[in-house]
Amino acid sequence: MQEFSANTYKRCTCKHPETGQQLGATCQKLKRRNGSWSSDHGTWYFQAELPRRSDGTRRTRRRGGYPTQTDAQNVLDKMAALVEAAQPHGDTAVVAIGDLIDTCLKNGEPFPAAESITQKLAAGHTAIRVPTVEEWLHTWLASRKKLRGSTRLSYSQHMRLWLIPHLGHYRIDALTVEHVAAMFDAMAERNDVITAAKASDDPDIRASVHGLRIIGAATMQRYRATLRAALNAAIRDPKIPLQFNPASHIELPSGRRPKALLWTPERVERWQRTGERPSRVMVWTPEQTGTFLDHAEGHPHYVLLHLIAYRGLRRGEACGLPWWDIDLANQSATITSALVQIGWEIEFGEPKSEASGRVIALDNDTVDVLHAQKQHQADLRDTAGDRWVEHGLVCAEPDGSPLHPAKLTDSFQAIADAAGLPPVRLHDLRHGAATLMLAAGADLKEVQELLGHSSIAITADTYTHVLPELARESAEAAASLVPRQSRRKLPSAA
Repeated sequence: MQEFSANTYKRCTCKHPETGQQLGATCQKLKRRNGSWSSDHGTWYFQAELPRRSDGTRRTRRRGGYPTQTDAQNVLDKMAALVEAAQPHGDTAVVAIGDLIDTCLKNGEPFPAAESITQKLAAGHTAIRVPTVEEWLHTWLASRKKLRGSTRLSYSQHMRLWLIPHLGHYRIDALTVEHVAAMFDAMAERNDVITAAKASDDPDIRASVHGLRIIGAATMQRYRATLRAALNAAIRDPKIPLQFNPASHIELPSGRRPKALLWTPERVERWQRTGERPSRVMVWTPEQTGTFLDHAEGHPHYVLLHLIAYRGLRRGEACGLPWWDIDLANQSATITSALVQIGWEIEFGEPKSEASGRVIALDNDTVDVLHAQKQHQADLRDTAGDRWVEHGLVCAEPDGSPLHPAKLTDSFQAIADAAGLPPVRLHDLRHGAATLMLAAGADLKEVQELLGHSSIAITADTYTHVLPELARESAEAAASLVPRQSRRKLPSAA
């Protein structure tokens, strides 16, 4: 059983006249000539050996500035009483008491009464101190063992950037709706400052927010979802006295996904004139996609761009696609993995969701492209020789190592710019695959299965605006097939 040990001592801030170092406990003025302590020189300190941490490491704590030895000893007596209250309940309780004492010392908080700790432990409560929001967020995240790396990084960023700075100091059972609302108000105020600065006529003011982005409604919703999930876990924990989740009662702007819009000639002309994009999600027409692929042909990453444009793979799915998941004879590919970017690091992981794991059919053109890529990769392997690192990927670096997804984005952007096409993101090229299918007469269910959406509602919500425009183009194309010698004349009025 762990014991508590401590002692008190006296020191001052006098310095050695030659070295300038503090004399501390060796100053002769600390004691009178008769050997008793001087009452008007120096202050009292304590050194306490707290119960070891759960990993067995020691924790020695020192505090000072007490006017009398009795004051310092009183603090030690309170610590000793807490440890003594926990000892009958085993090492786990003693370690928890050590954590409690350590936190109180660090935050300058008063120690709880030993009697209250005794009552809690007797009632079977092992959580003898209610954690702060910061402490619980770290505990909660550490307990999520099965999170994807990218999801864990996203949660960590939410905690580091906003949740902990604004809410971390509150005790978790003292967190209110008003506290959470104040954090989102701060986000909105930051957005206003950035927007106003970017619109300023002063170049220095504009430069002060260069590279800063406003926090959109969807991002605010994700921050709330992270906090809500952590607090729900605390409510389920019987050791935490929490019954109410304030994050569930915050009203935020809708984080609805933006509608996909086609780059029609009218929108292209307006973009060329003003530089404004009608929507964050813009999709090329089939003709524009064809122009892009014509310019991309022959590029080292062409096969991945082709797969995204024709078959709607996500960037990570394309970069992580292995040959063993492609059946050229039966013209199909199975999506079972993805190359995930975590910060700048990359790792192989599972697809985004359960629905993302899917089997997709391959058209004849795509099969031909894959056959050509297989031969091209064989030539690269021969050239690399012993430097070749086999990962079995459809498209890789010249030495066989995985292609960083950011490189594919850079290649896409360079080709699109060179082709003079209106701007879209690489992810929007995947939306283009849906556009091609819709133009060919596929229904939304087929598009959902191709793209690996978890719900057809996502597919419908994204492409609602694309369908009517494609229908109009199809109507015009159908009408143009009818040979006419002249425009139809309207009947004259009676």
